[in-house]
Amino acid sequence: MTTTKKISIYKRVWFWLLCLILLGFGFALPQRFVIPVLGANKGSYHQKSFWYYPWGRSGVHKGVDIFAKEGTGVVSTTHGMVIYIGEISMGGNVVLVLGPKWRIHYYAHLKEINTRVFSWTSPGELIGSVGTTGNAKGKAPHLHYSIATLIPYFWQVDGGVQGLKKMFYVNPIPYLNAAR
Repeated sequence: MTTTKKISIYKRVWFWLLCLILLGFGFALPQRFVIPVLGANKGSYHQKSFWYYPWGRSGVHKGVDIFAKEGTGVVSTTHGMVIYIGEISMGGNVVLVLGPKWRIHYYAHLKEINTRVFSWTSPGELIGSVGTTGNAKGKAPHLHYSIATLIPYFWQVDGGVQGLKKMFYVNPIPYLNAAR
């Protein structure tokens, strides 16, 4: 084996080792949750709205709607890095936060966005306000909050509507119910 091939193999080994360390680090980060709408409680959202069918153009409801007065503060539910702020057709004004366990926390229908891309958030830190943007226009003001996972949870797949997509979503309601 030539010296060049040996170096190439070592580079690949180090690359994959670094990837495994980063992946493990993401899963090791603690995940502390707070309810993302200031003043909201268990009565502010429906306990069985996650994966509810039928749900408009999206088919199933892949999150939870937390109702509050327009302009009420929206805070980060957990530690993480803001990876996107902007507008998405159905979600309107949105913020995406990459948090522990390689999960993406999605905050939609915001009236205002009060954070920046690549900023670090902590539980309870203001990131926006409740609104009616996107497909919430004309409906009661609320925050649509969902959690997507970058690592598929194959055990969540079922025979229901869009059951294959379920492996990429985490039910946020148990986390919200346990939040302080």
